[in-house]
Amino acid sequence: MSPFTTILLLTVLVLGGGAGAAADGTPWSMLRQPAVGPSEAIGSAAAGCLRGAATLPLAGEGYQVLRPERNRAWGHPRTVAFVSTLAATVQSEGLPLLLIGDMAQPRGGPLPFGHASHQNGLDVDIWFRQPSQPLSPAELARPHPVSMVRNGRIDSTRWSSTQARLLELAATSPDIDRIFVNPAIKLALCRSVAPERRGWLVKLRPWWGHDEHFHARLACPPESALCEPQASIPEGDGCGAELESWLAQPLDIPREKPHRQVKPLPAACTDLLRD
Repeated sequence: MSPFTTILLLTVLVLGGGAGAAADGTPWSMLRQPAVGPSEAIGSAAAGCLRGAATLPLAGEGYQVLRPERNRAWGHPRTVAFVSTLAATVQSEGLPLLLIGDMAQPRGGPLPFGHASHQNGLDVDIWFRQPSQPLSPAELARPHPVSMVRNGRIDSTRWSSTQARLLELAATSPDIDRIFVNPAIKLALCRSVAPERRGWLVKLRPWWGHDEHFHARLACPPESALCEPQASIPEGDGCGAELESWLAQPLDIPREKPHRQVKPLPAACTDLLRD
């Protein structure tokens, strides 16, 4: 069976409600090129798709893309611009190279493993590990993650002002809606950032995992009418009761778990997949 025939078969299953194809997102991961048309983030991060995606070059000023064989270095043009600008700023400050993890697939949609989000082109994972030298092709294909947390606390042998500055630069980008980090990382910053410079901490949202990388999410672009934003972030810096409630629960999650799509995709995504 040819790849084209396989895509057609899987698409029919999805459009007809076939549970297997819809659950593992295979049709979306098999599409290798973006949908033509104006750039548009459609739906939400956990139930959406992407039209007119841009691609982040696999290497650029101040960064490298990890696991290029996944073909997940796509995103809304604003996401690509955010990564490029952040990497250039990091380099201009003399900070180490950025390692860019998953963004989105060429047309967004459900990923077969690793994430329930990253579907509408507004998400990007950026590793806390910052190498002093570019990684080799073999290292990029099988990179070694480095956790910043040990036994529920920040690992002071690995965490430094370099990672803190990187988060500050990302969180103060005008397009950023929120950034997901391990609760221990948020706690460390709540304790170390001076009161007069704490404004950006509100963008850091505690979430399971996220000890080896942070997950940046952009706000819905004004021109993307079908984009579904998340609820607004509560007022304050998030360093009080909310953070304490996270620290009181287990935070370990399975790695690279298979994804099962629960929330249905918008009708516009069905049309985009068919096209």
